[in-house]
Amino acid sequence: MDFSELTAYLDSIPSLGVPGCDMAIYQNHKQLYRHSAGFRDAEKTQPVKPDDTYWLFSCTKLFTTCAAMQLIERGEMNLDDPVSDYLPAYAHMTVKDGDKVRPAKRVMTIRHLMSMQSGLNYNLEAPSILAALKETDRQADTRRIVDALAKEPLEFDPGADFLYSLSHDVLAAVIEAVSGKKFSEYLKENIYAPLGLNTLSFTLTDELRTRQAVQVMHHPDDTFTPMDANDNWFHFTPNYESGGAGLISDVHDMITFLDAIACGGESADGKRILSPEMIQLWSANQLGPRSRASFDAWNRKGYSYGLGVRTRITAEPVGGRGQLGEFGWDGAACSYAVIDPVNHLSAFFAMHVRSFGYAYDVIHPTIRDLLYKGM
Repeated sequence: MDFSELTAYLDSIPSLGVPGCDMAIYQNHKQLYRHSAGFRDAEKTQPVKPDDTYWLFSCTKLFTTCAAMQLIERGEMNLDDPVSDYLPAYAHMTVKDGDKVRPAKRVMTIRHLMSMQSGLNYNLEAPSILAALKETDRQADTRRIVDALAKEPLEFDPGADFLYSLSHDVLAAVIEAVSGKKFSEYLKENIYAPLGLNTLSFTLTDELRTRQAVQVMHHPDDTFTPMDANDNWFHFTPNYESGGAGLISDVHDMITFLDAIACGGESADGKRILSPEMIQLWSANQLGPRSRASFDAWNRKGYSYGLGVRTRITAEPVGGRGQLGEFGWDGAACSYAVIDPVNHLSAFFAMHVRSFGYAYDVIHPTIRDLLYKGM
């Protein structure tokens, strides 16, 4: 086992203008690797710290869909249940049809939400959302905004195509309805507490703010400027818990969660949060030809999309180095999660840079290739 090439690559990332990065690799509940590079502050005077926190953005989706898989495993809901069984506002959806709107031809299901085939979009300024924010003086909770979103026409009939969207925000409201608990409380009781995770939060508290690595914006001229610590476009109100992009974490909590999933859903001390069978279902390809063509536009070579995760469906060399069945996701500030259930291997890469397409096209695939090469 030799991760020297991975270390050299991580050390090169700050030369791009990125302040800093951090990465951990676990196998069978053991840390194989931990390395950081660069700085945690905009002035580049403080080296990255092991307990720095980051907005996870879409890596939040791993927790949301894991929670949904738990409820499915317990028989409290089913993949092909109509969303309207839990959120009545979604009973009579409409679909855009040219310059008109018509009734949806299919019922939206939990599977459609989880696989990004619901027909919803990612318009954060949809009229229904803005109205809910105005009516509540920007205090609307998760259910209020998600119910309002049901007024918007869908981009296509549920199940007809793939479109990355607010589907997992809607899924968070479903989890609230099924469990009878606030989304954050469900996560604490069913994922955080069993695994001993103490940092994850939807709120940037004063304590987490002191630990937060600087978040920066990448610009087309390849410059980077600092952002406000609390800047999260998906954090609509103090009471809204985004199942798609709302969590804050440090590397420790994230890799502990990923490690448990990679090891069959069980923690190092034997706490089980999900069965191996449900993990296999979670990562199973859900896309037919049309949806797959839309997903392929994301340039995730060698992958398709499962129930909220990219999933490796081709063997090497297509898609570079890696294991068939590896799955995970990434986030808007360039975080990157790897779960390999075959080898009980997991990895988490943390960075805090927005609008940086180079990370998804180059950095993440390179990290994955060097991870498997080092193994």
